Amino acid sequence: MTAGRDARWASLLRQANAGDRAAYVAWLKEIAPVLRGIVRARCGGSFEDCEDIVQTTLIAIHEKRHTWRDGDPVGPWIYAIARYKTVDALRSRGRTRTTGFDGTEDAVADDTLGDPTATRDLDRLLTQIDPASAHIVRRVKLHGDSADDVGAATGMSPGAVRVALHRAMARLTQLVQGDTPRDGGGPR
Repeated sequence: MTAGRDARWASLLRQANAGDRAAYVAWLKEIAPVLRGIVRARCGGSFEDCEDIVQTTLIAIHEKRHTWRDGDPVGPWIYAIARYKTVDALRSRGRTRTTGFDGTEDAVADDTLGDPTATRDLDRLLTQIDPASAHIVRRVKLHGDSADDVGAATGMSPGAVRVALHRAMARLTQLVQGDTPRDGGGPR
């Protein structure tokens, strides 16, 4: 997810929540293909099953769009809703997943991405911090997972995840600004 696309989505959603129908239609047209990719990657079912889940997700987003906090990224917010709706649909149908929930659906090629080098640059930057911190940054900032989810997966408390994330983001900021972090450390 590029920052530019998320900023555009935030602007459109902000306008839509203020009553701008054209902005709402434009926003839905932009997020629908992304949602389809996420759902298909997660459920691995037939086209009809996936489309049903996408429609359920779009309805949920419509009903909950007022809960989006202006200033928060839109991408992780819609990704979370898509994840939950996909899991709910699979559970209600009593089906097992044919593909894993490993986060690779976010790495599926998206022809709407602006700069393909951004992902490469981000991956290169994340290799310059310790692997545990990079994992936390990827899960929270890129995949939209909560500190609770990451903590459960890593054996850390949610508070420790938030502290580690804050420190990792500070190290990344230093790297981007050309300063070398002195501690080289990981999550504490």
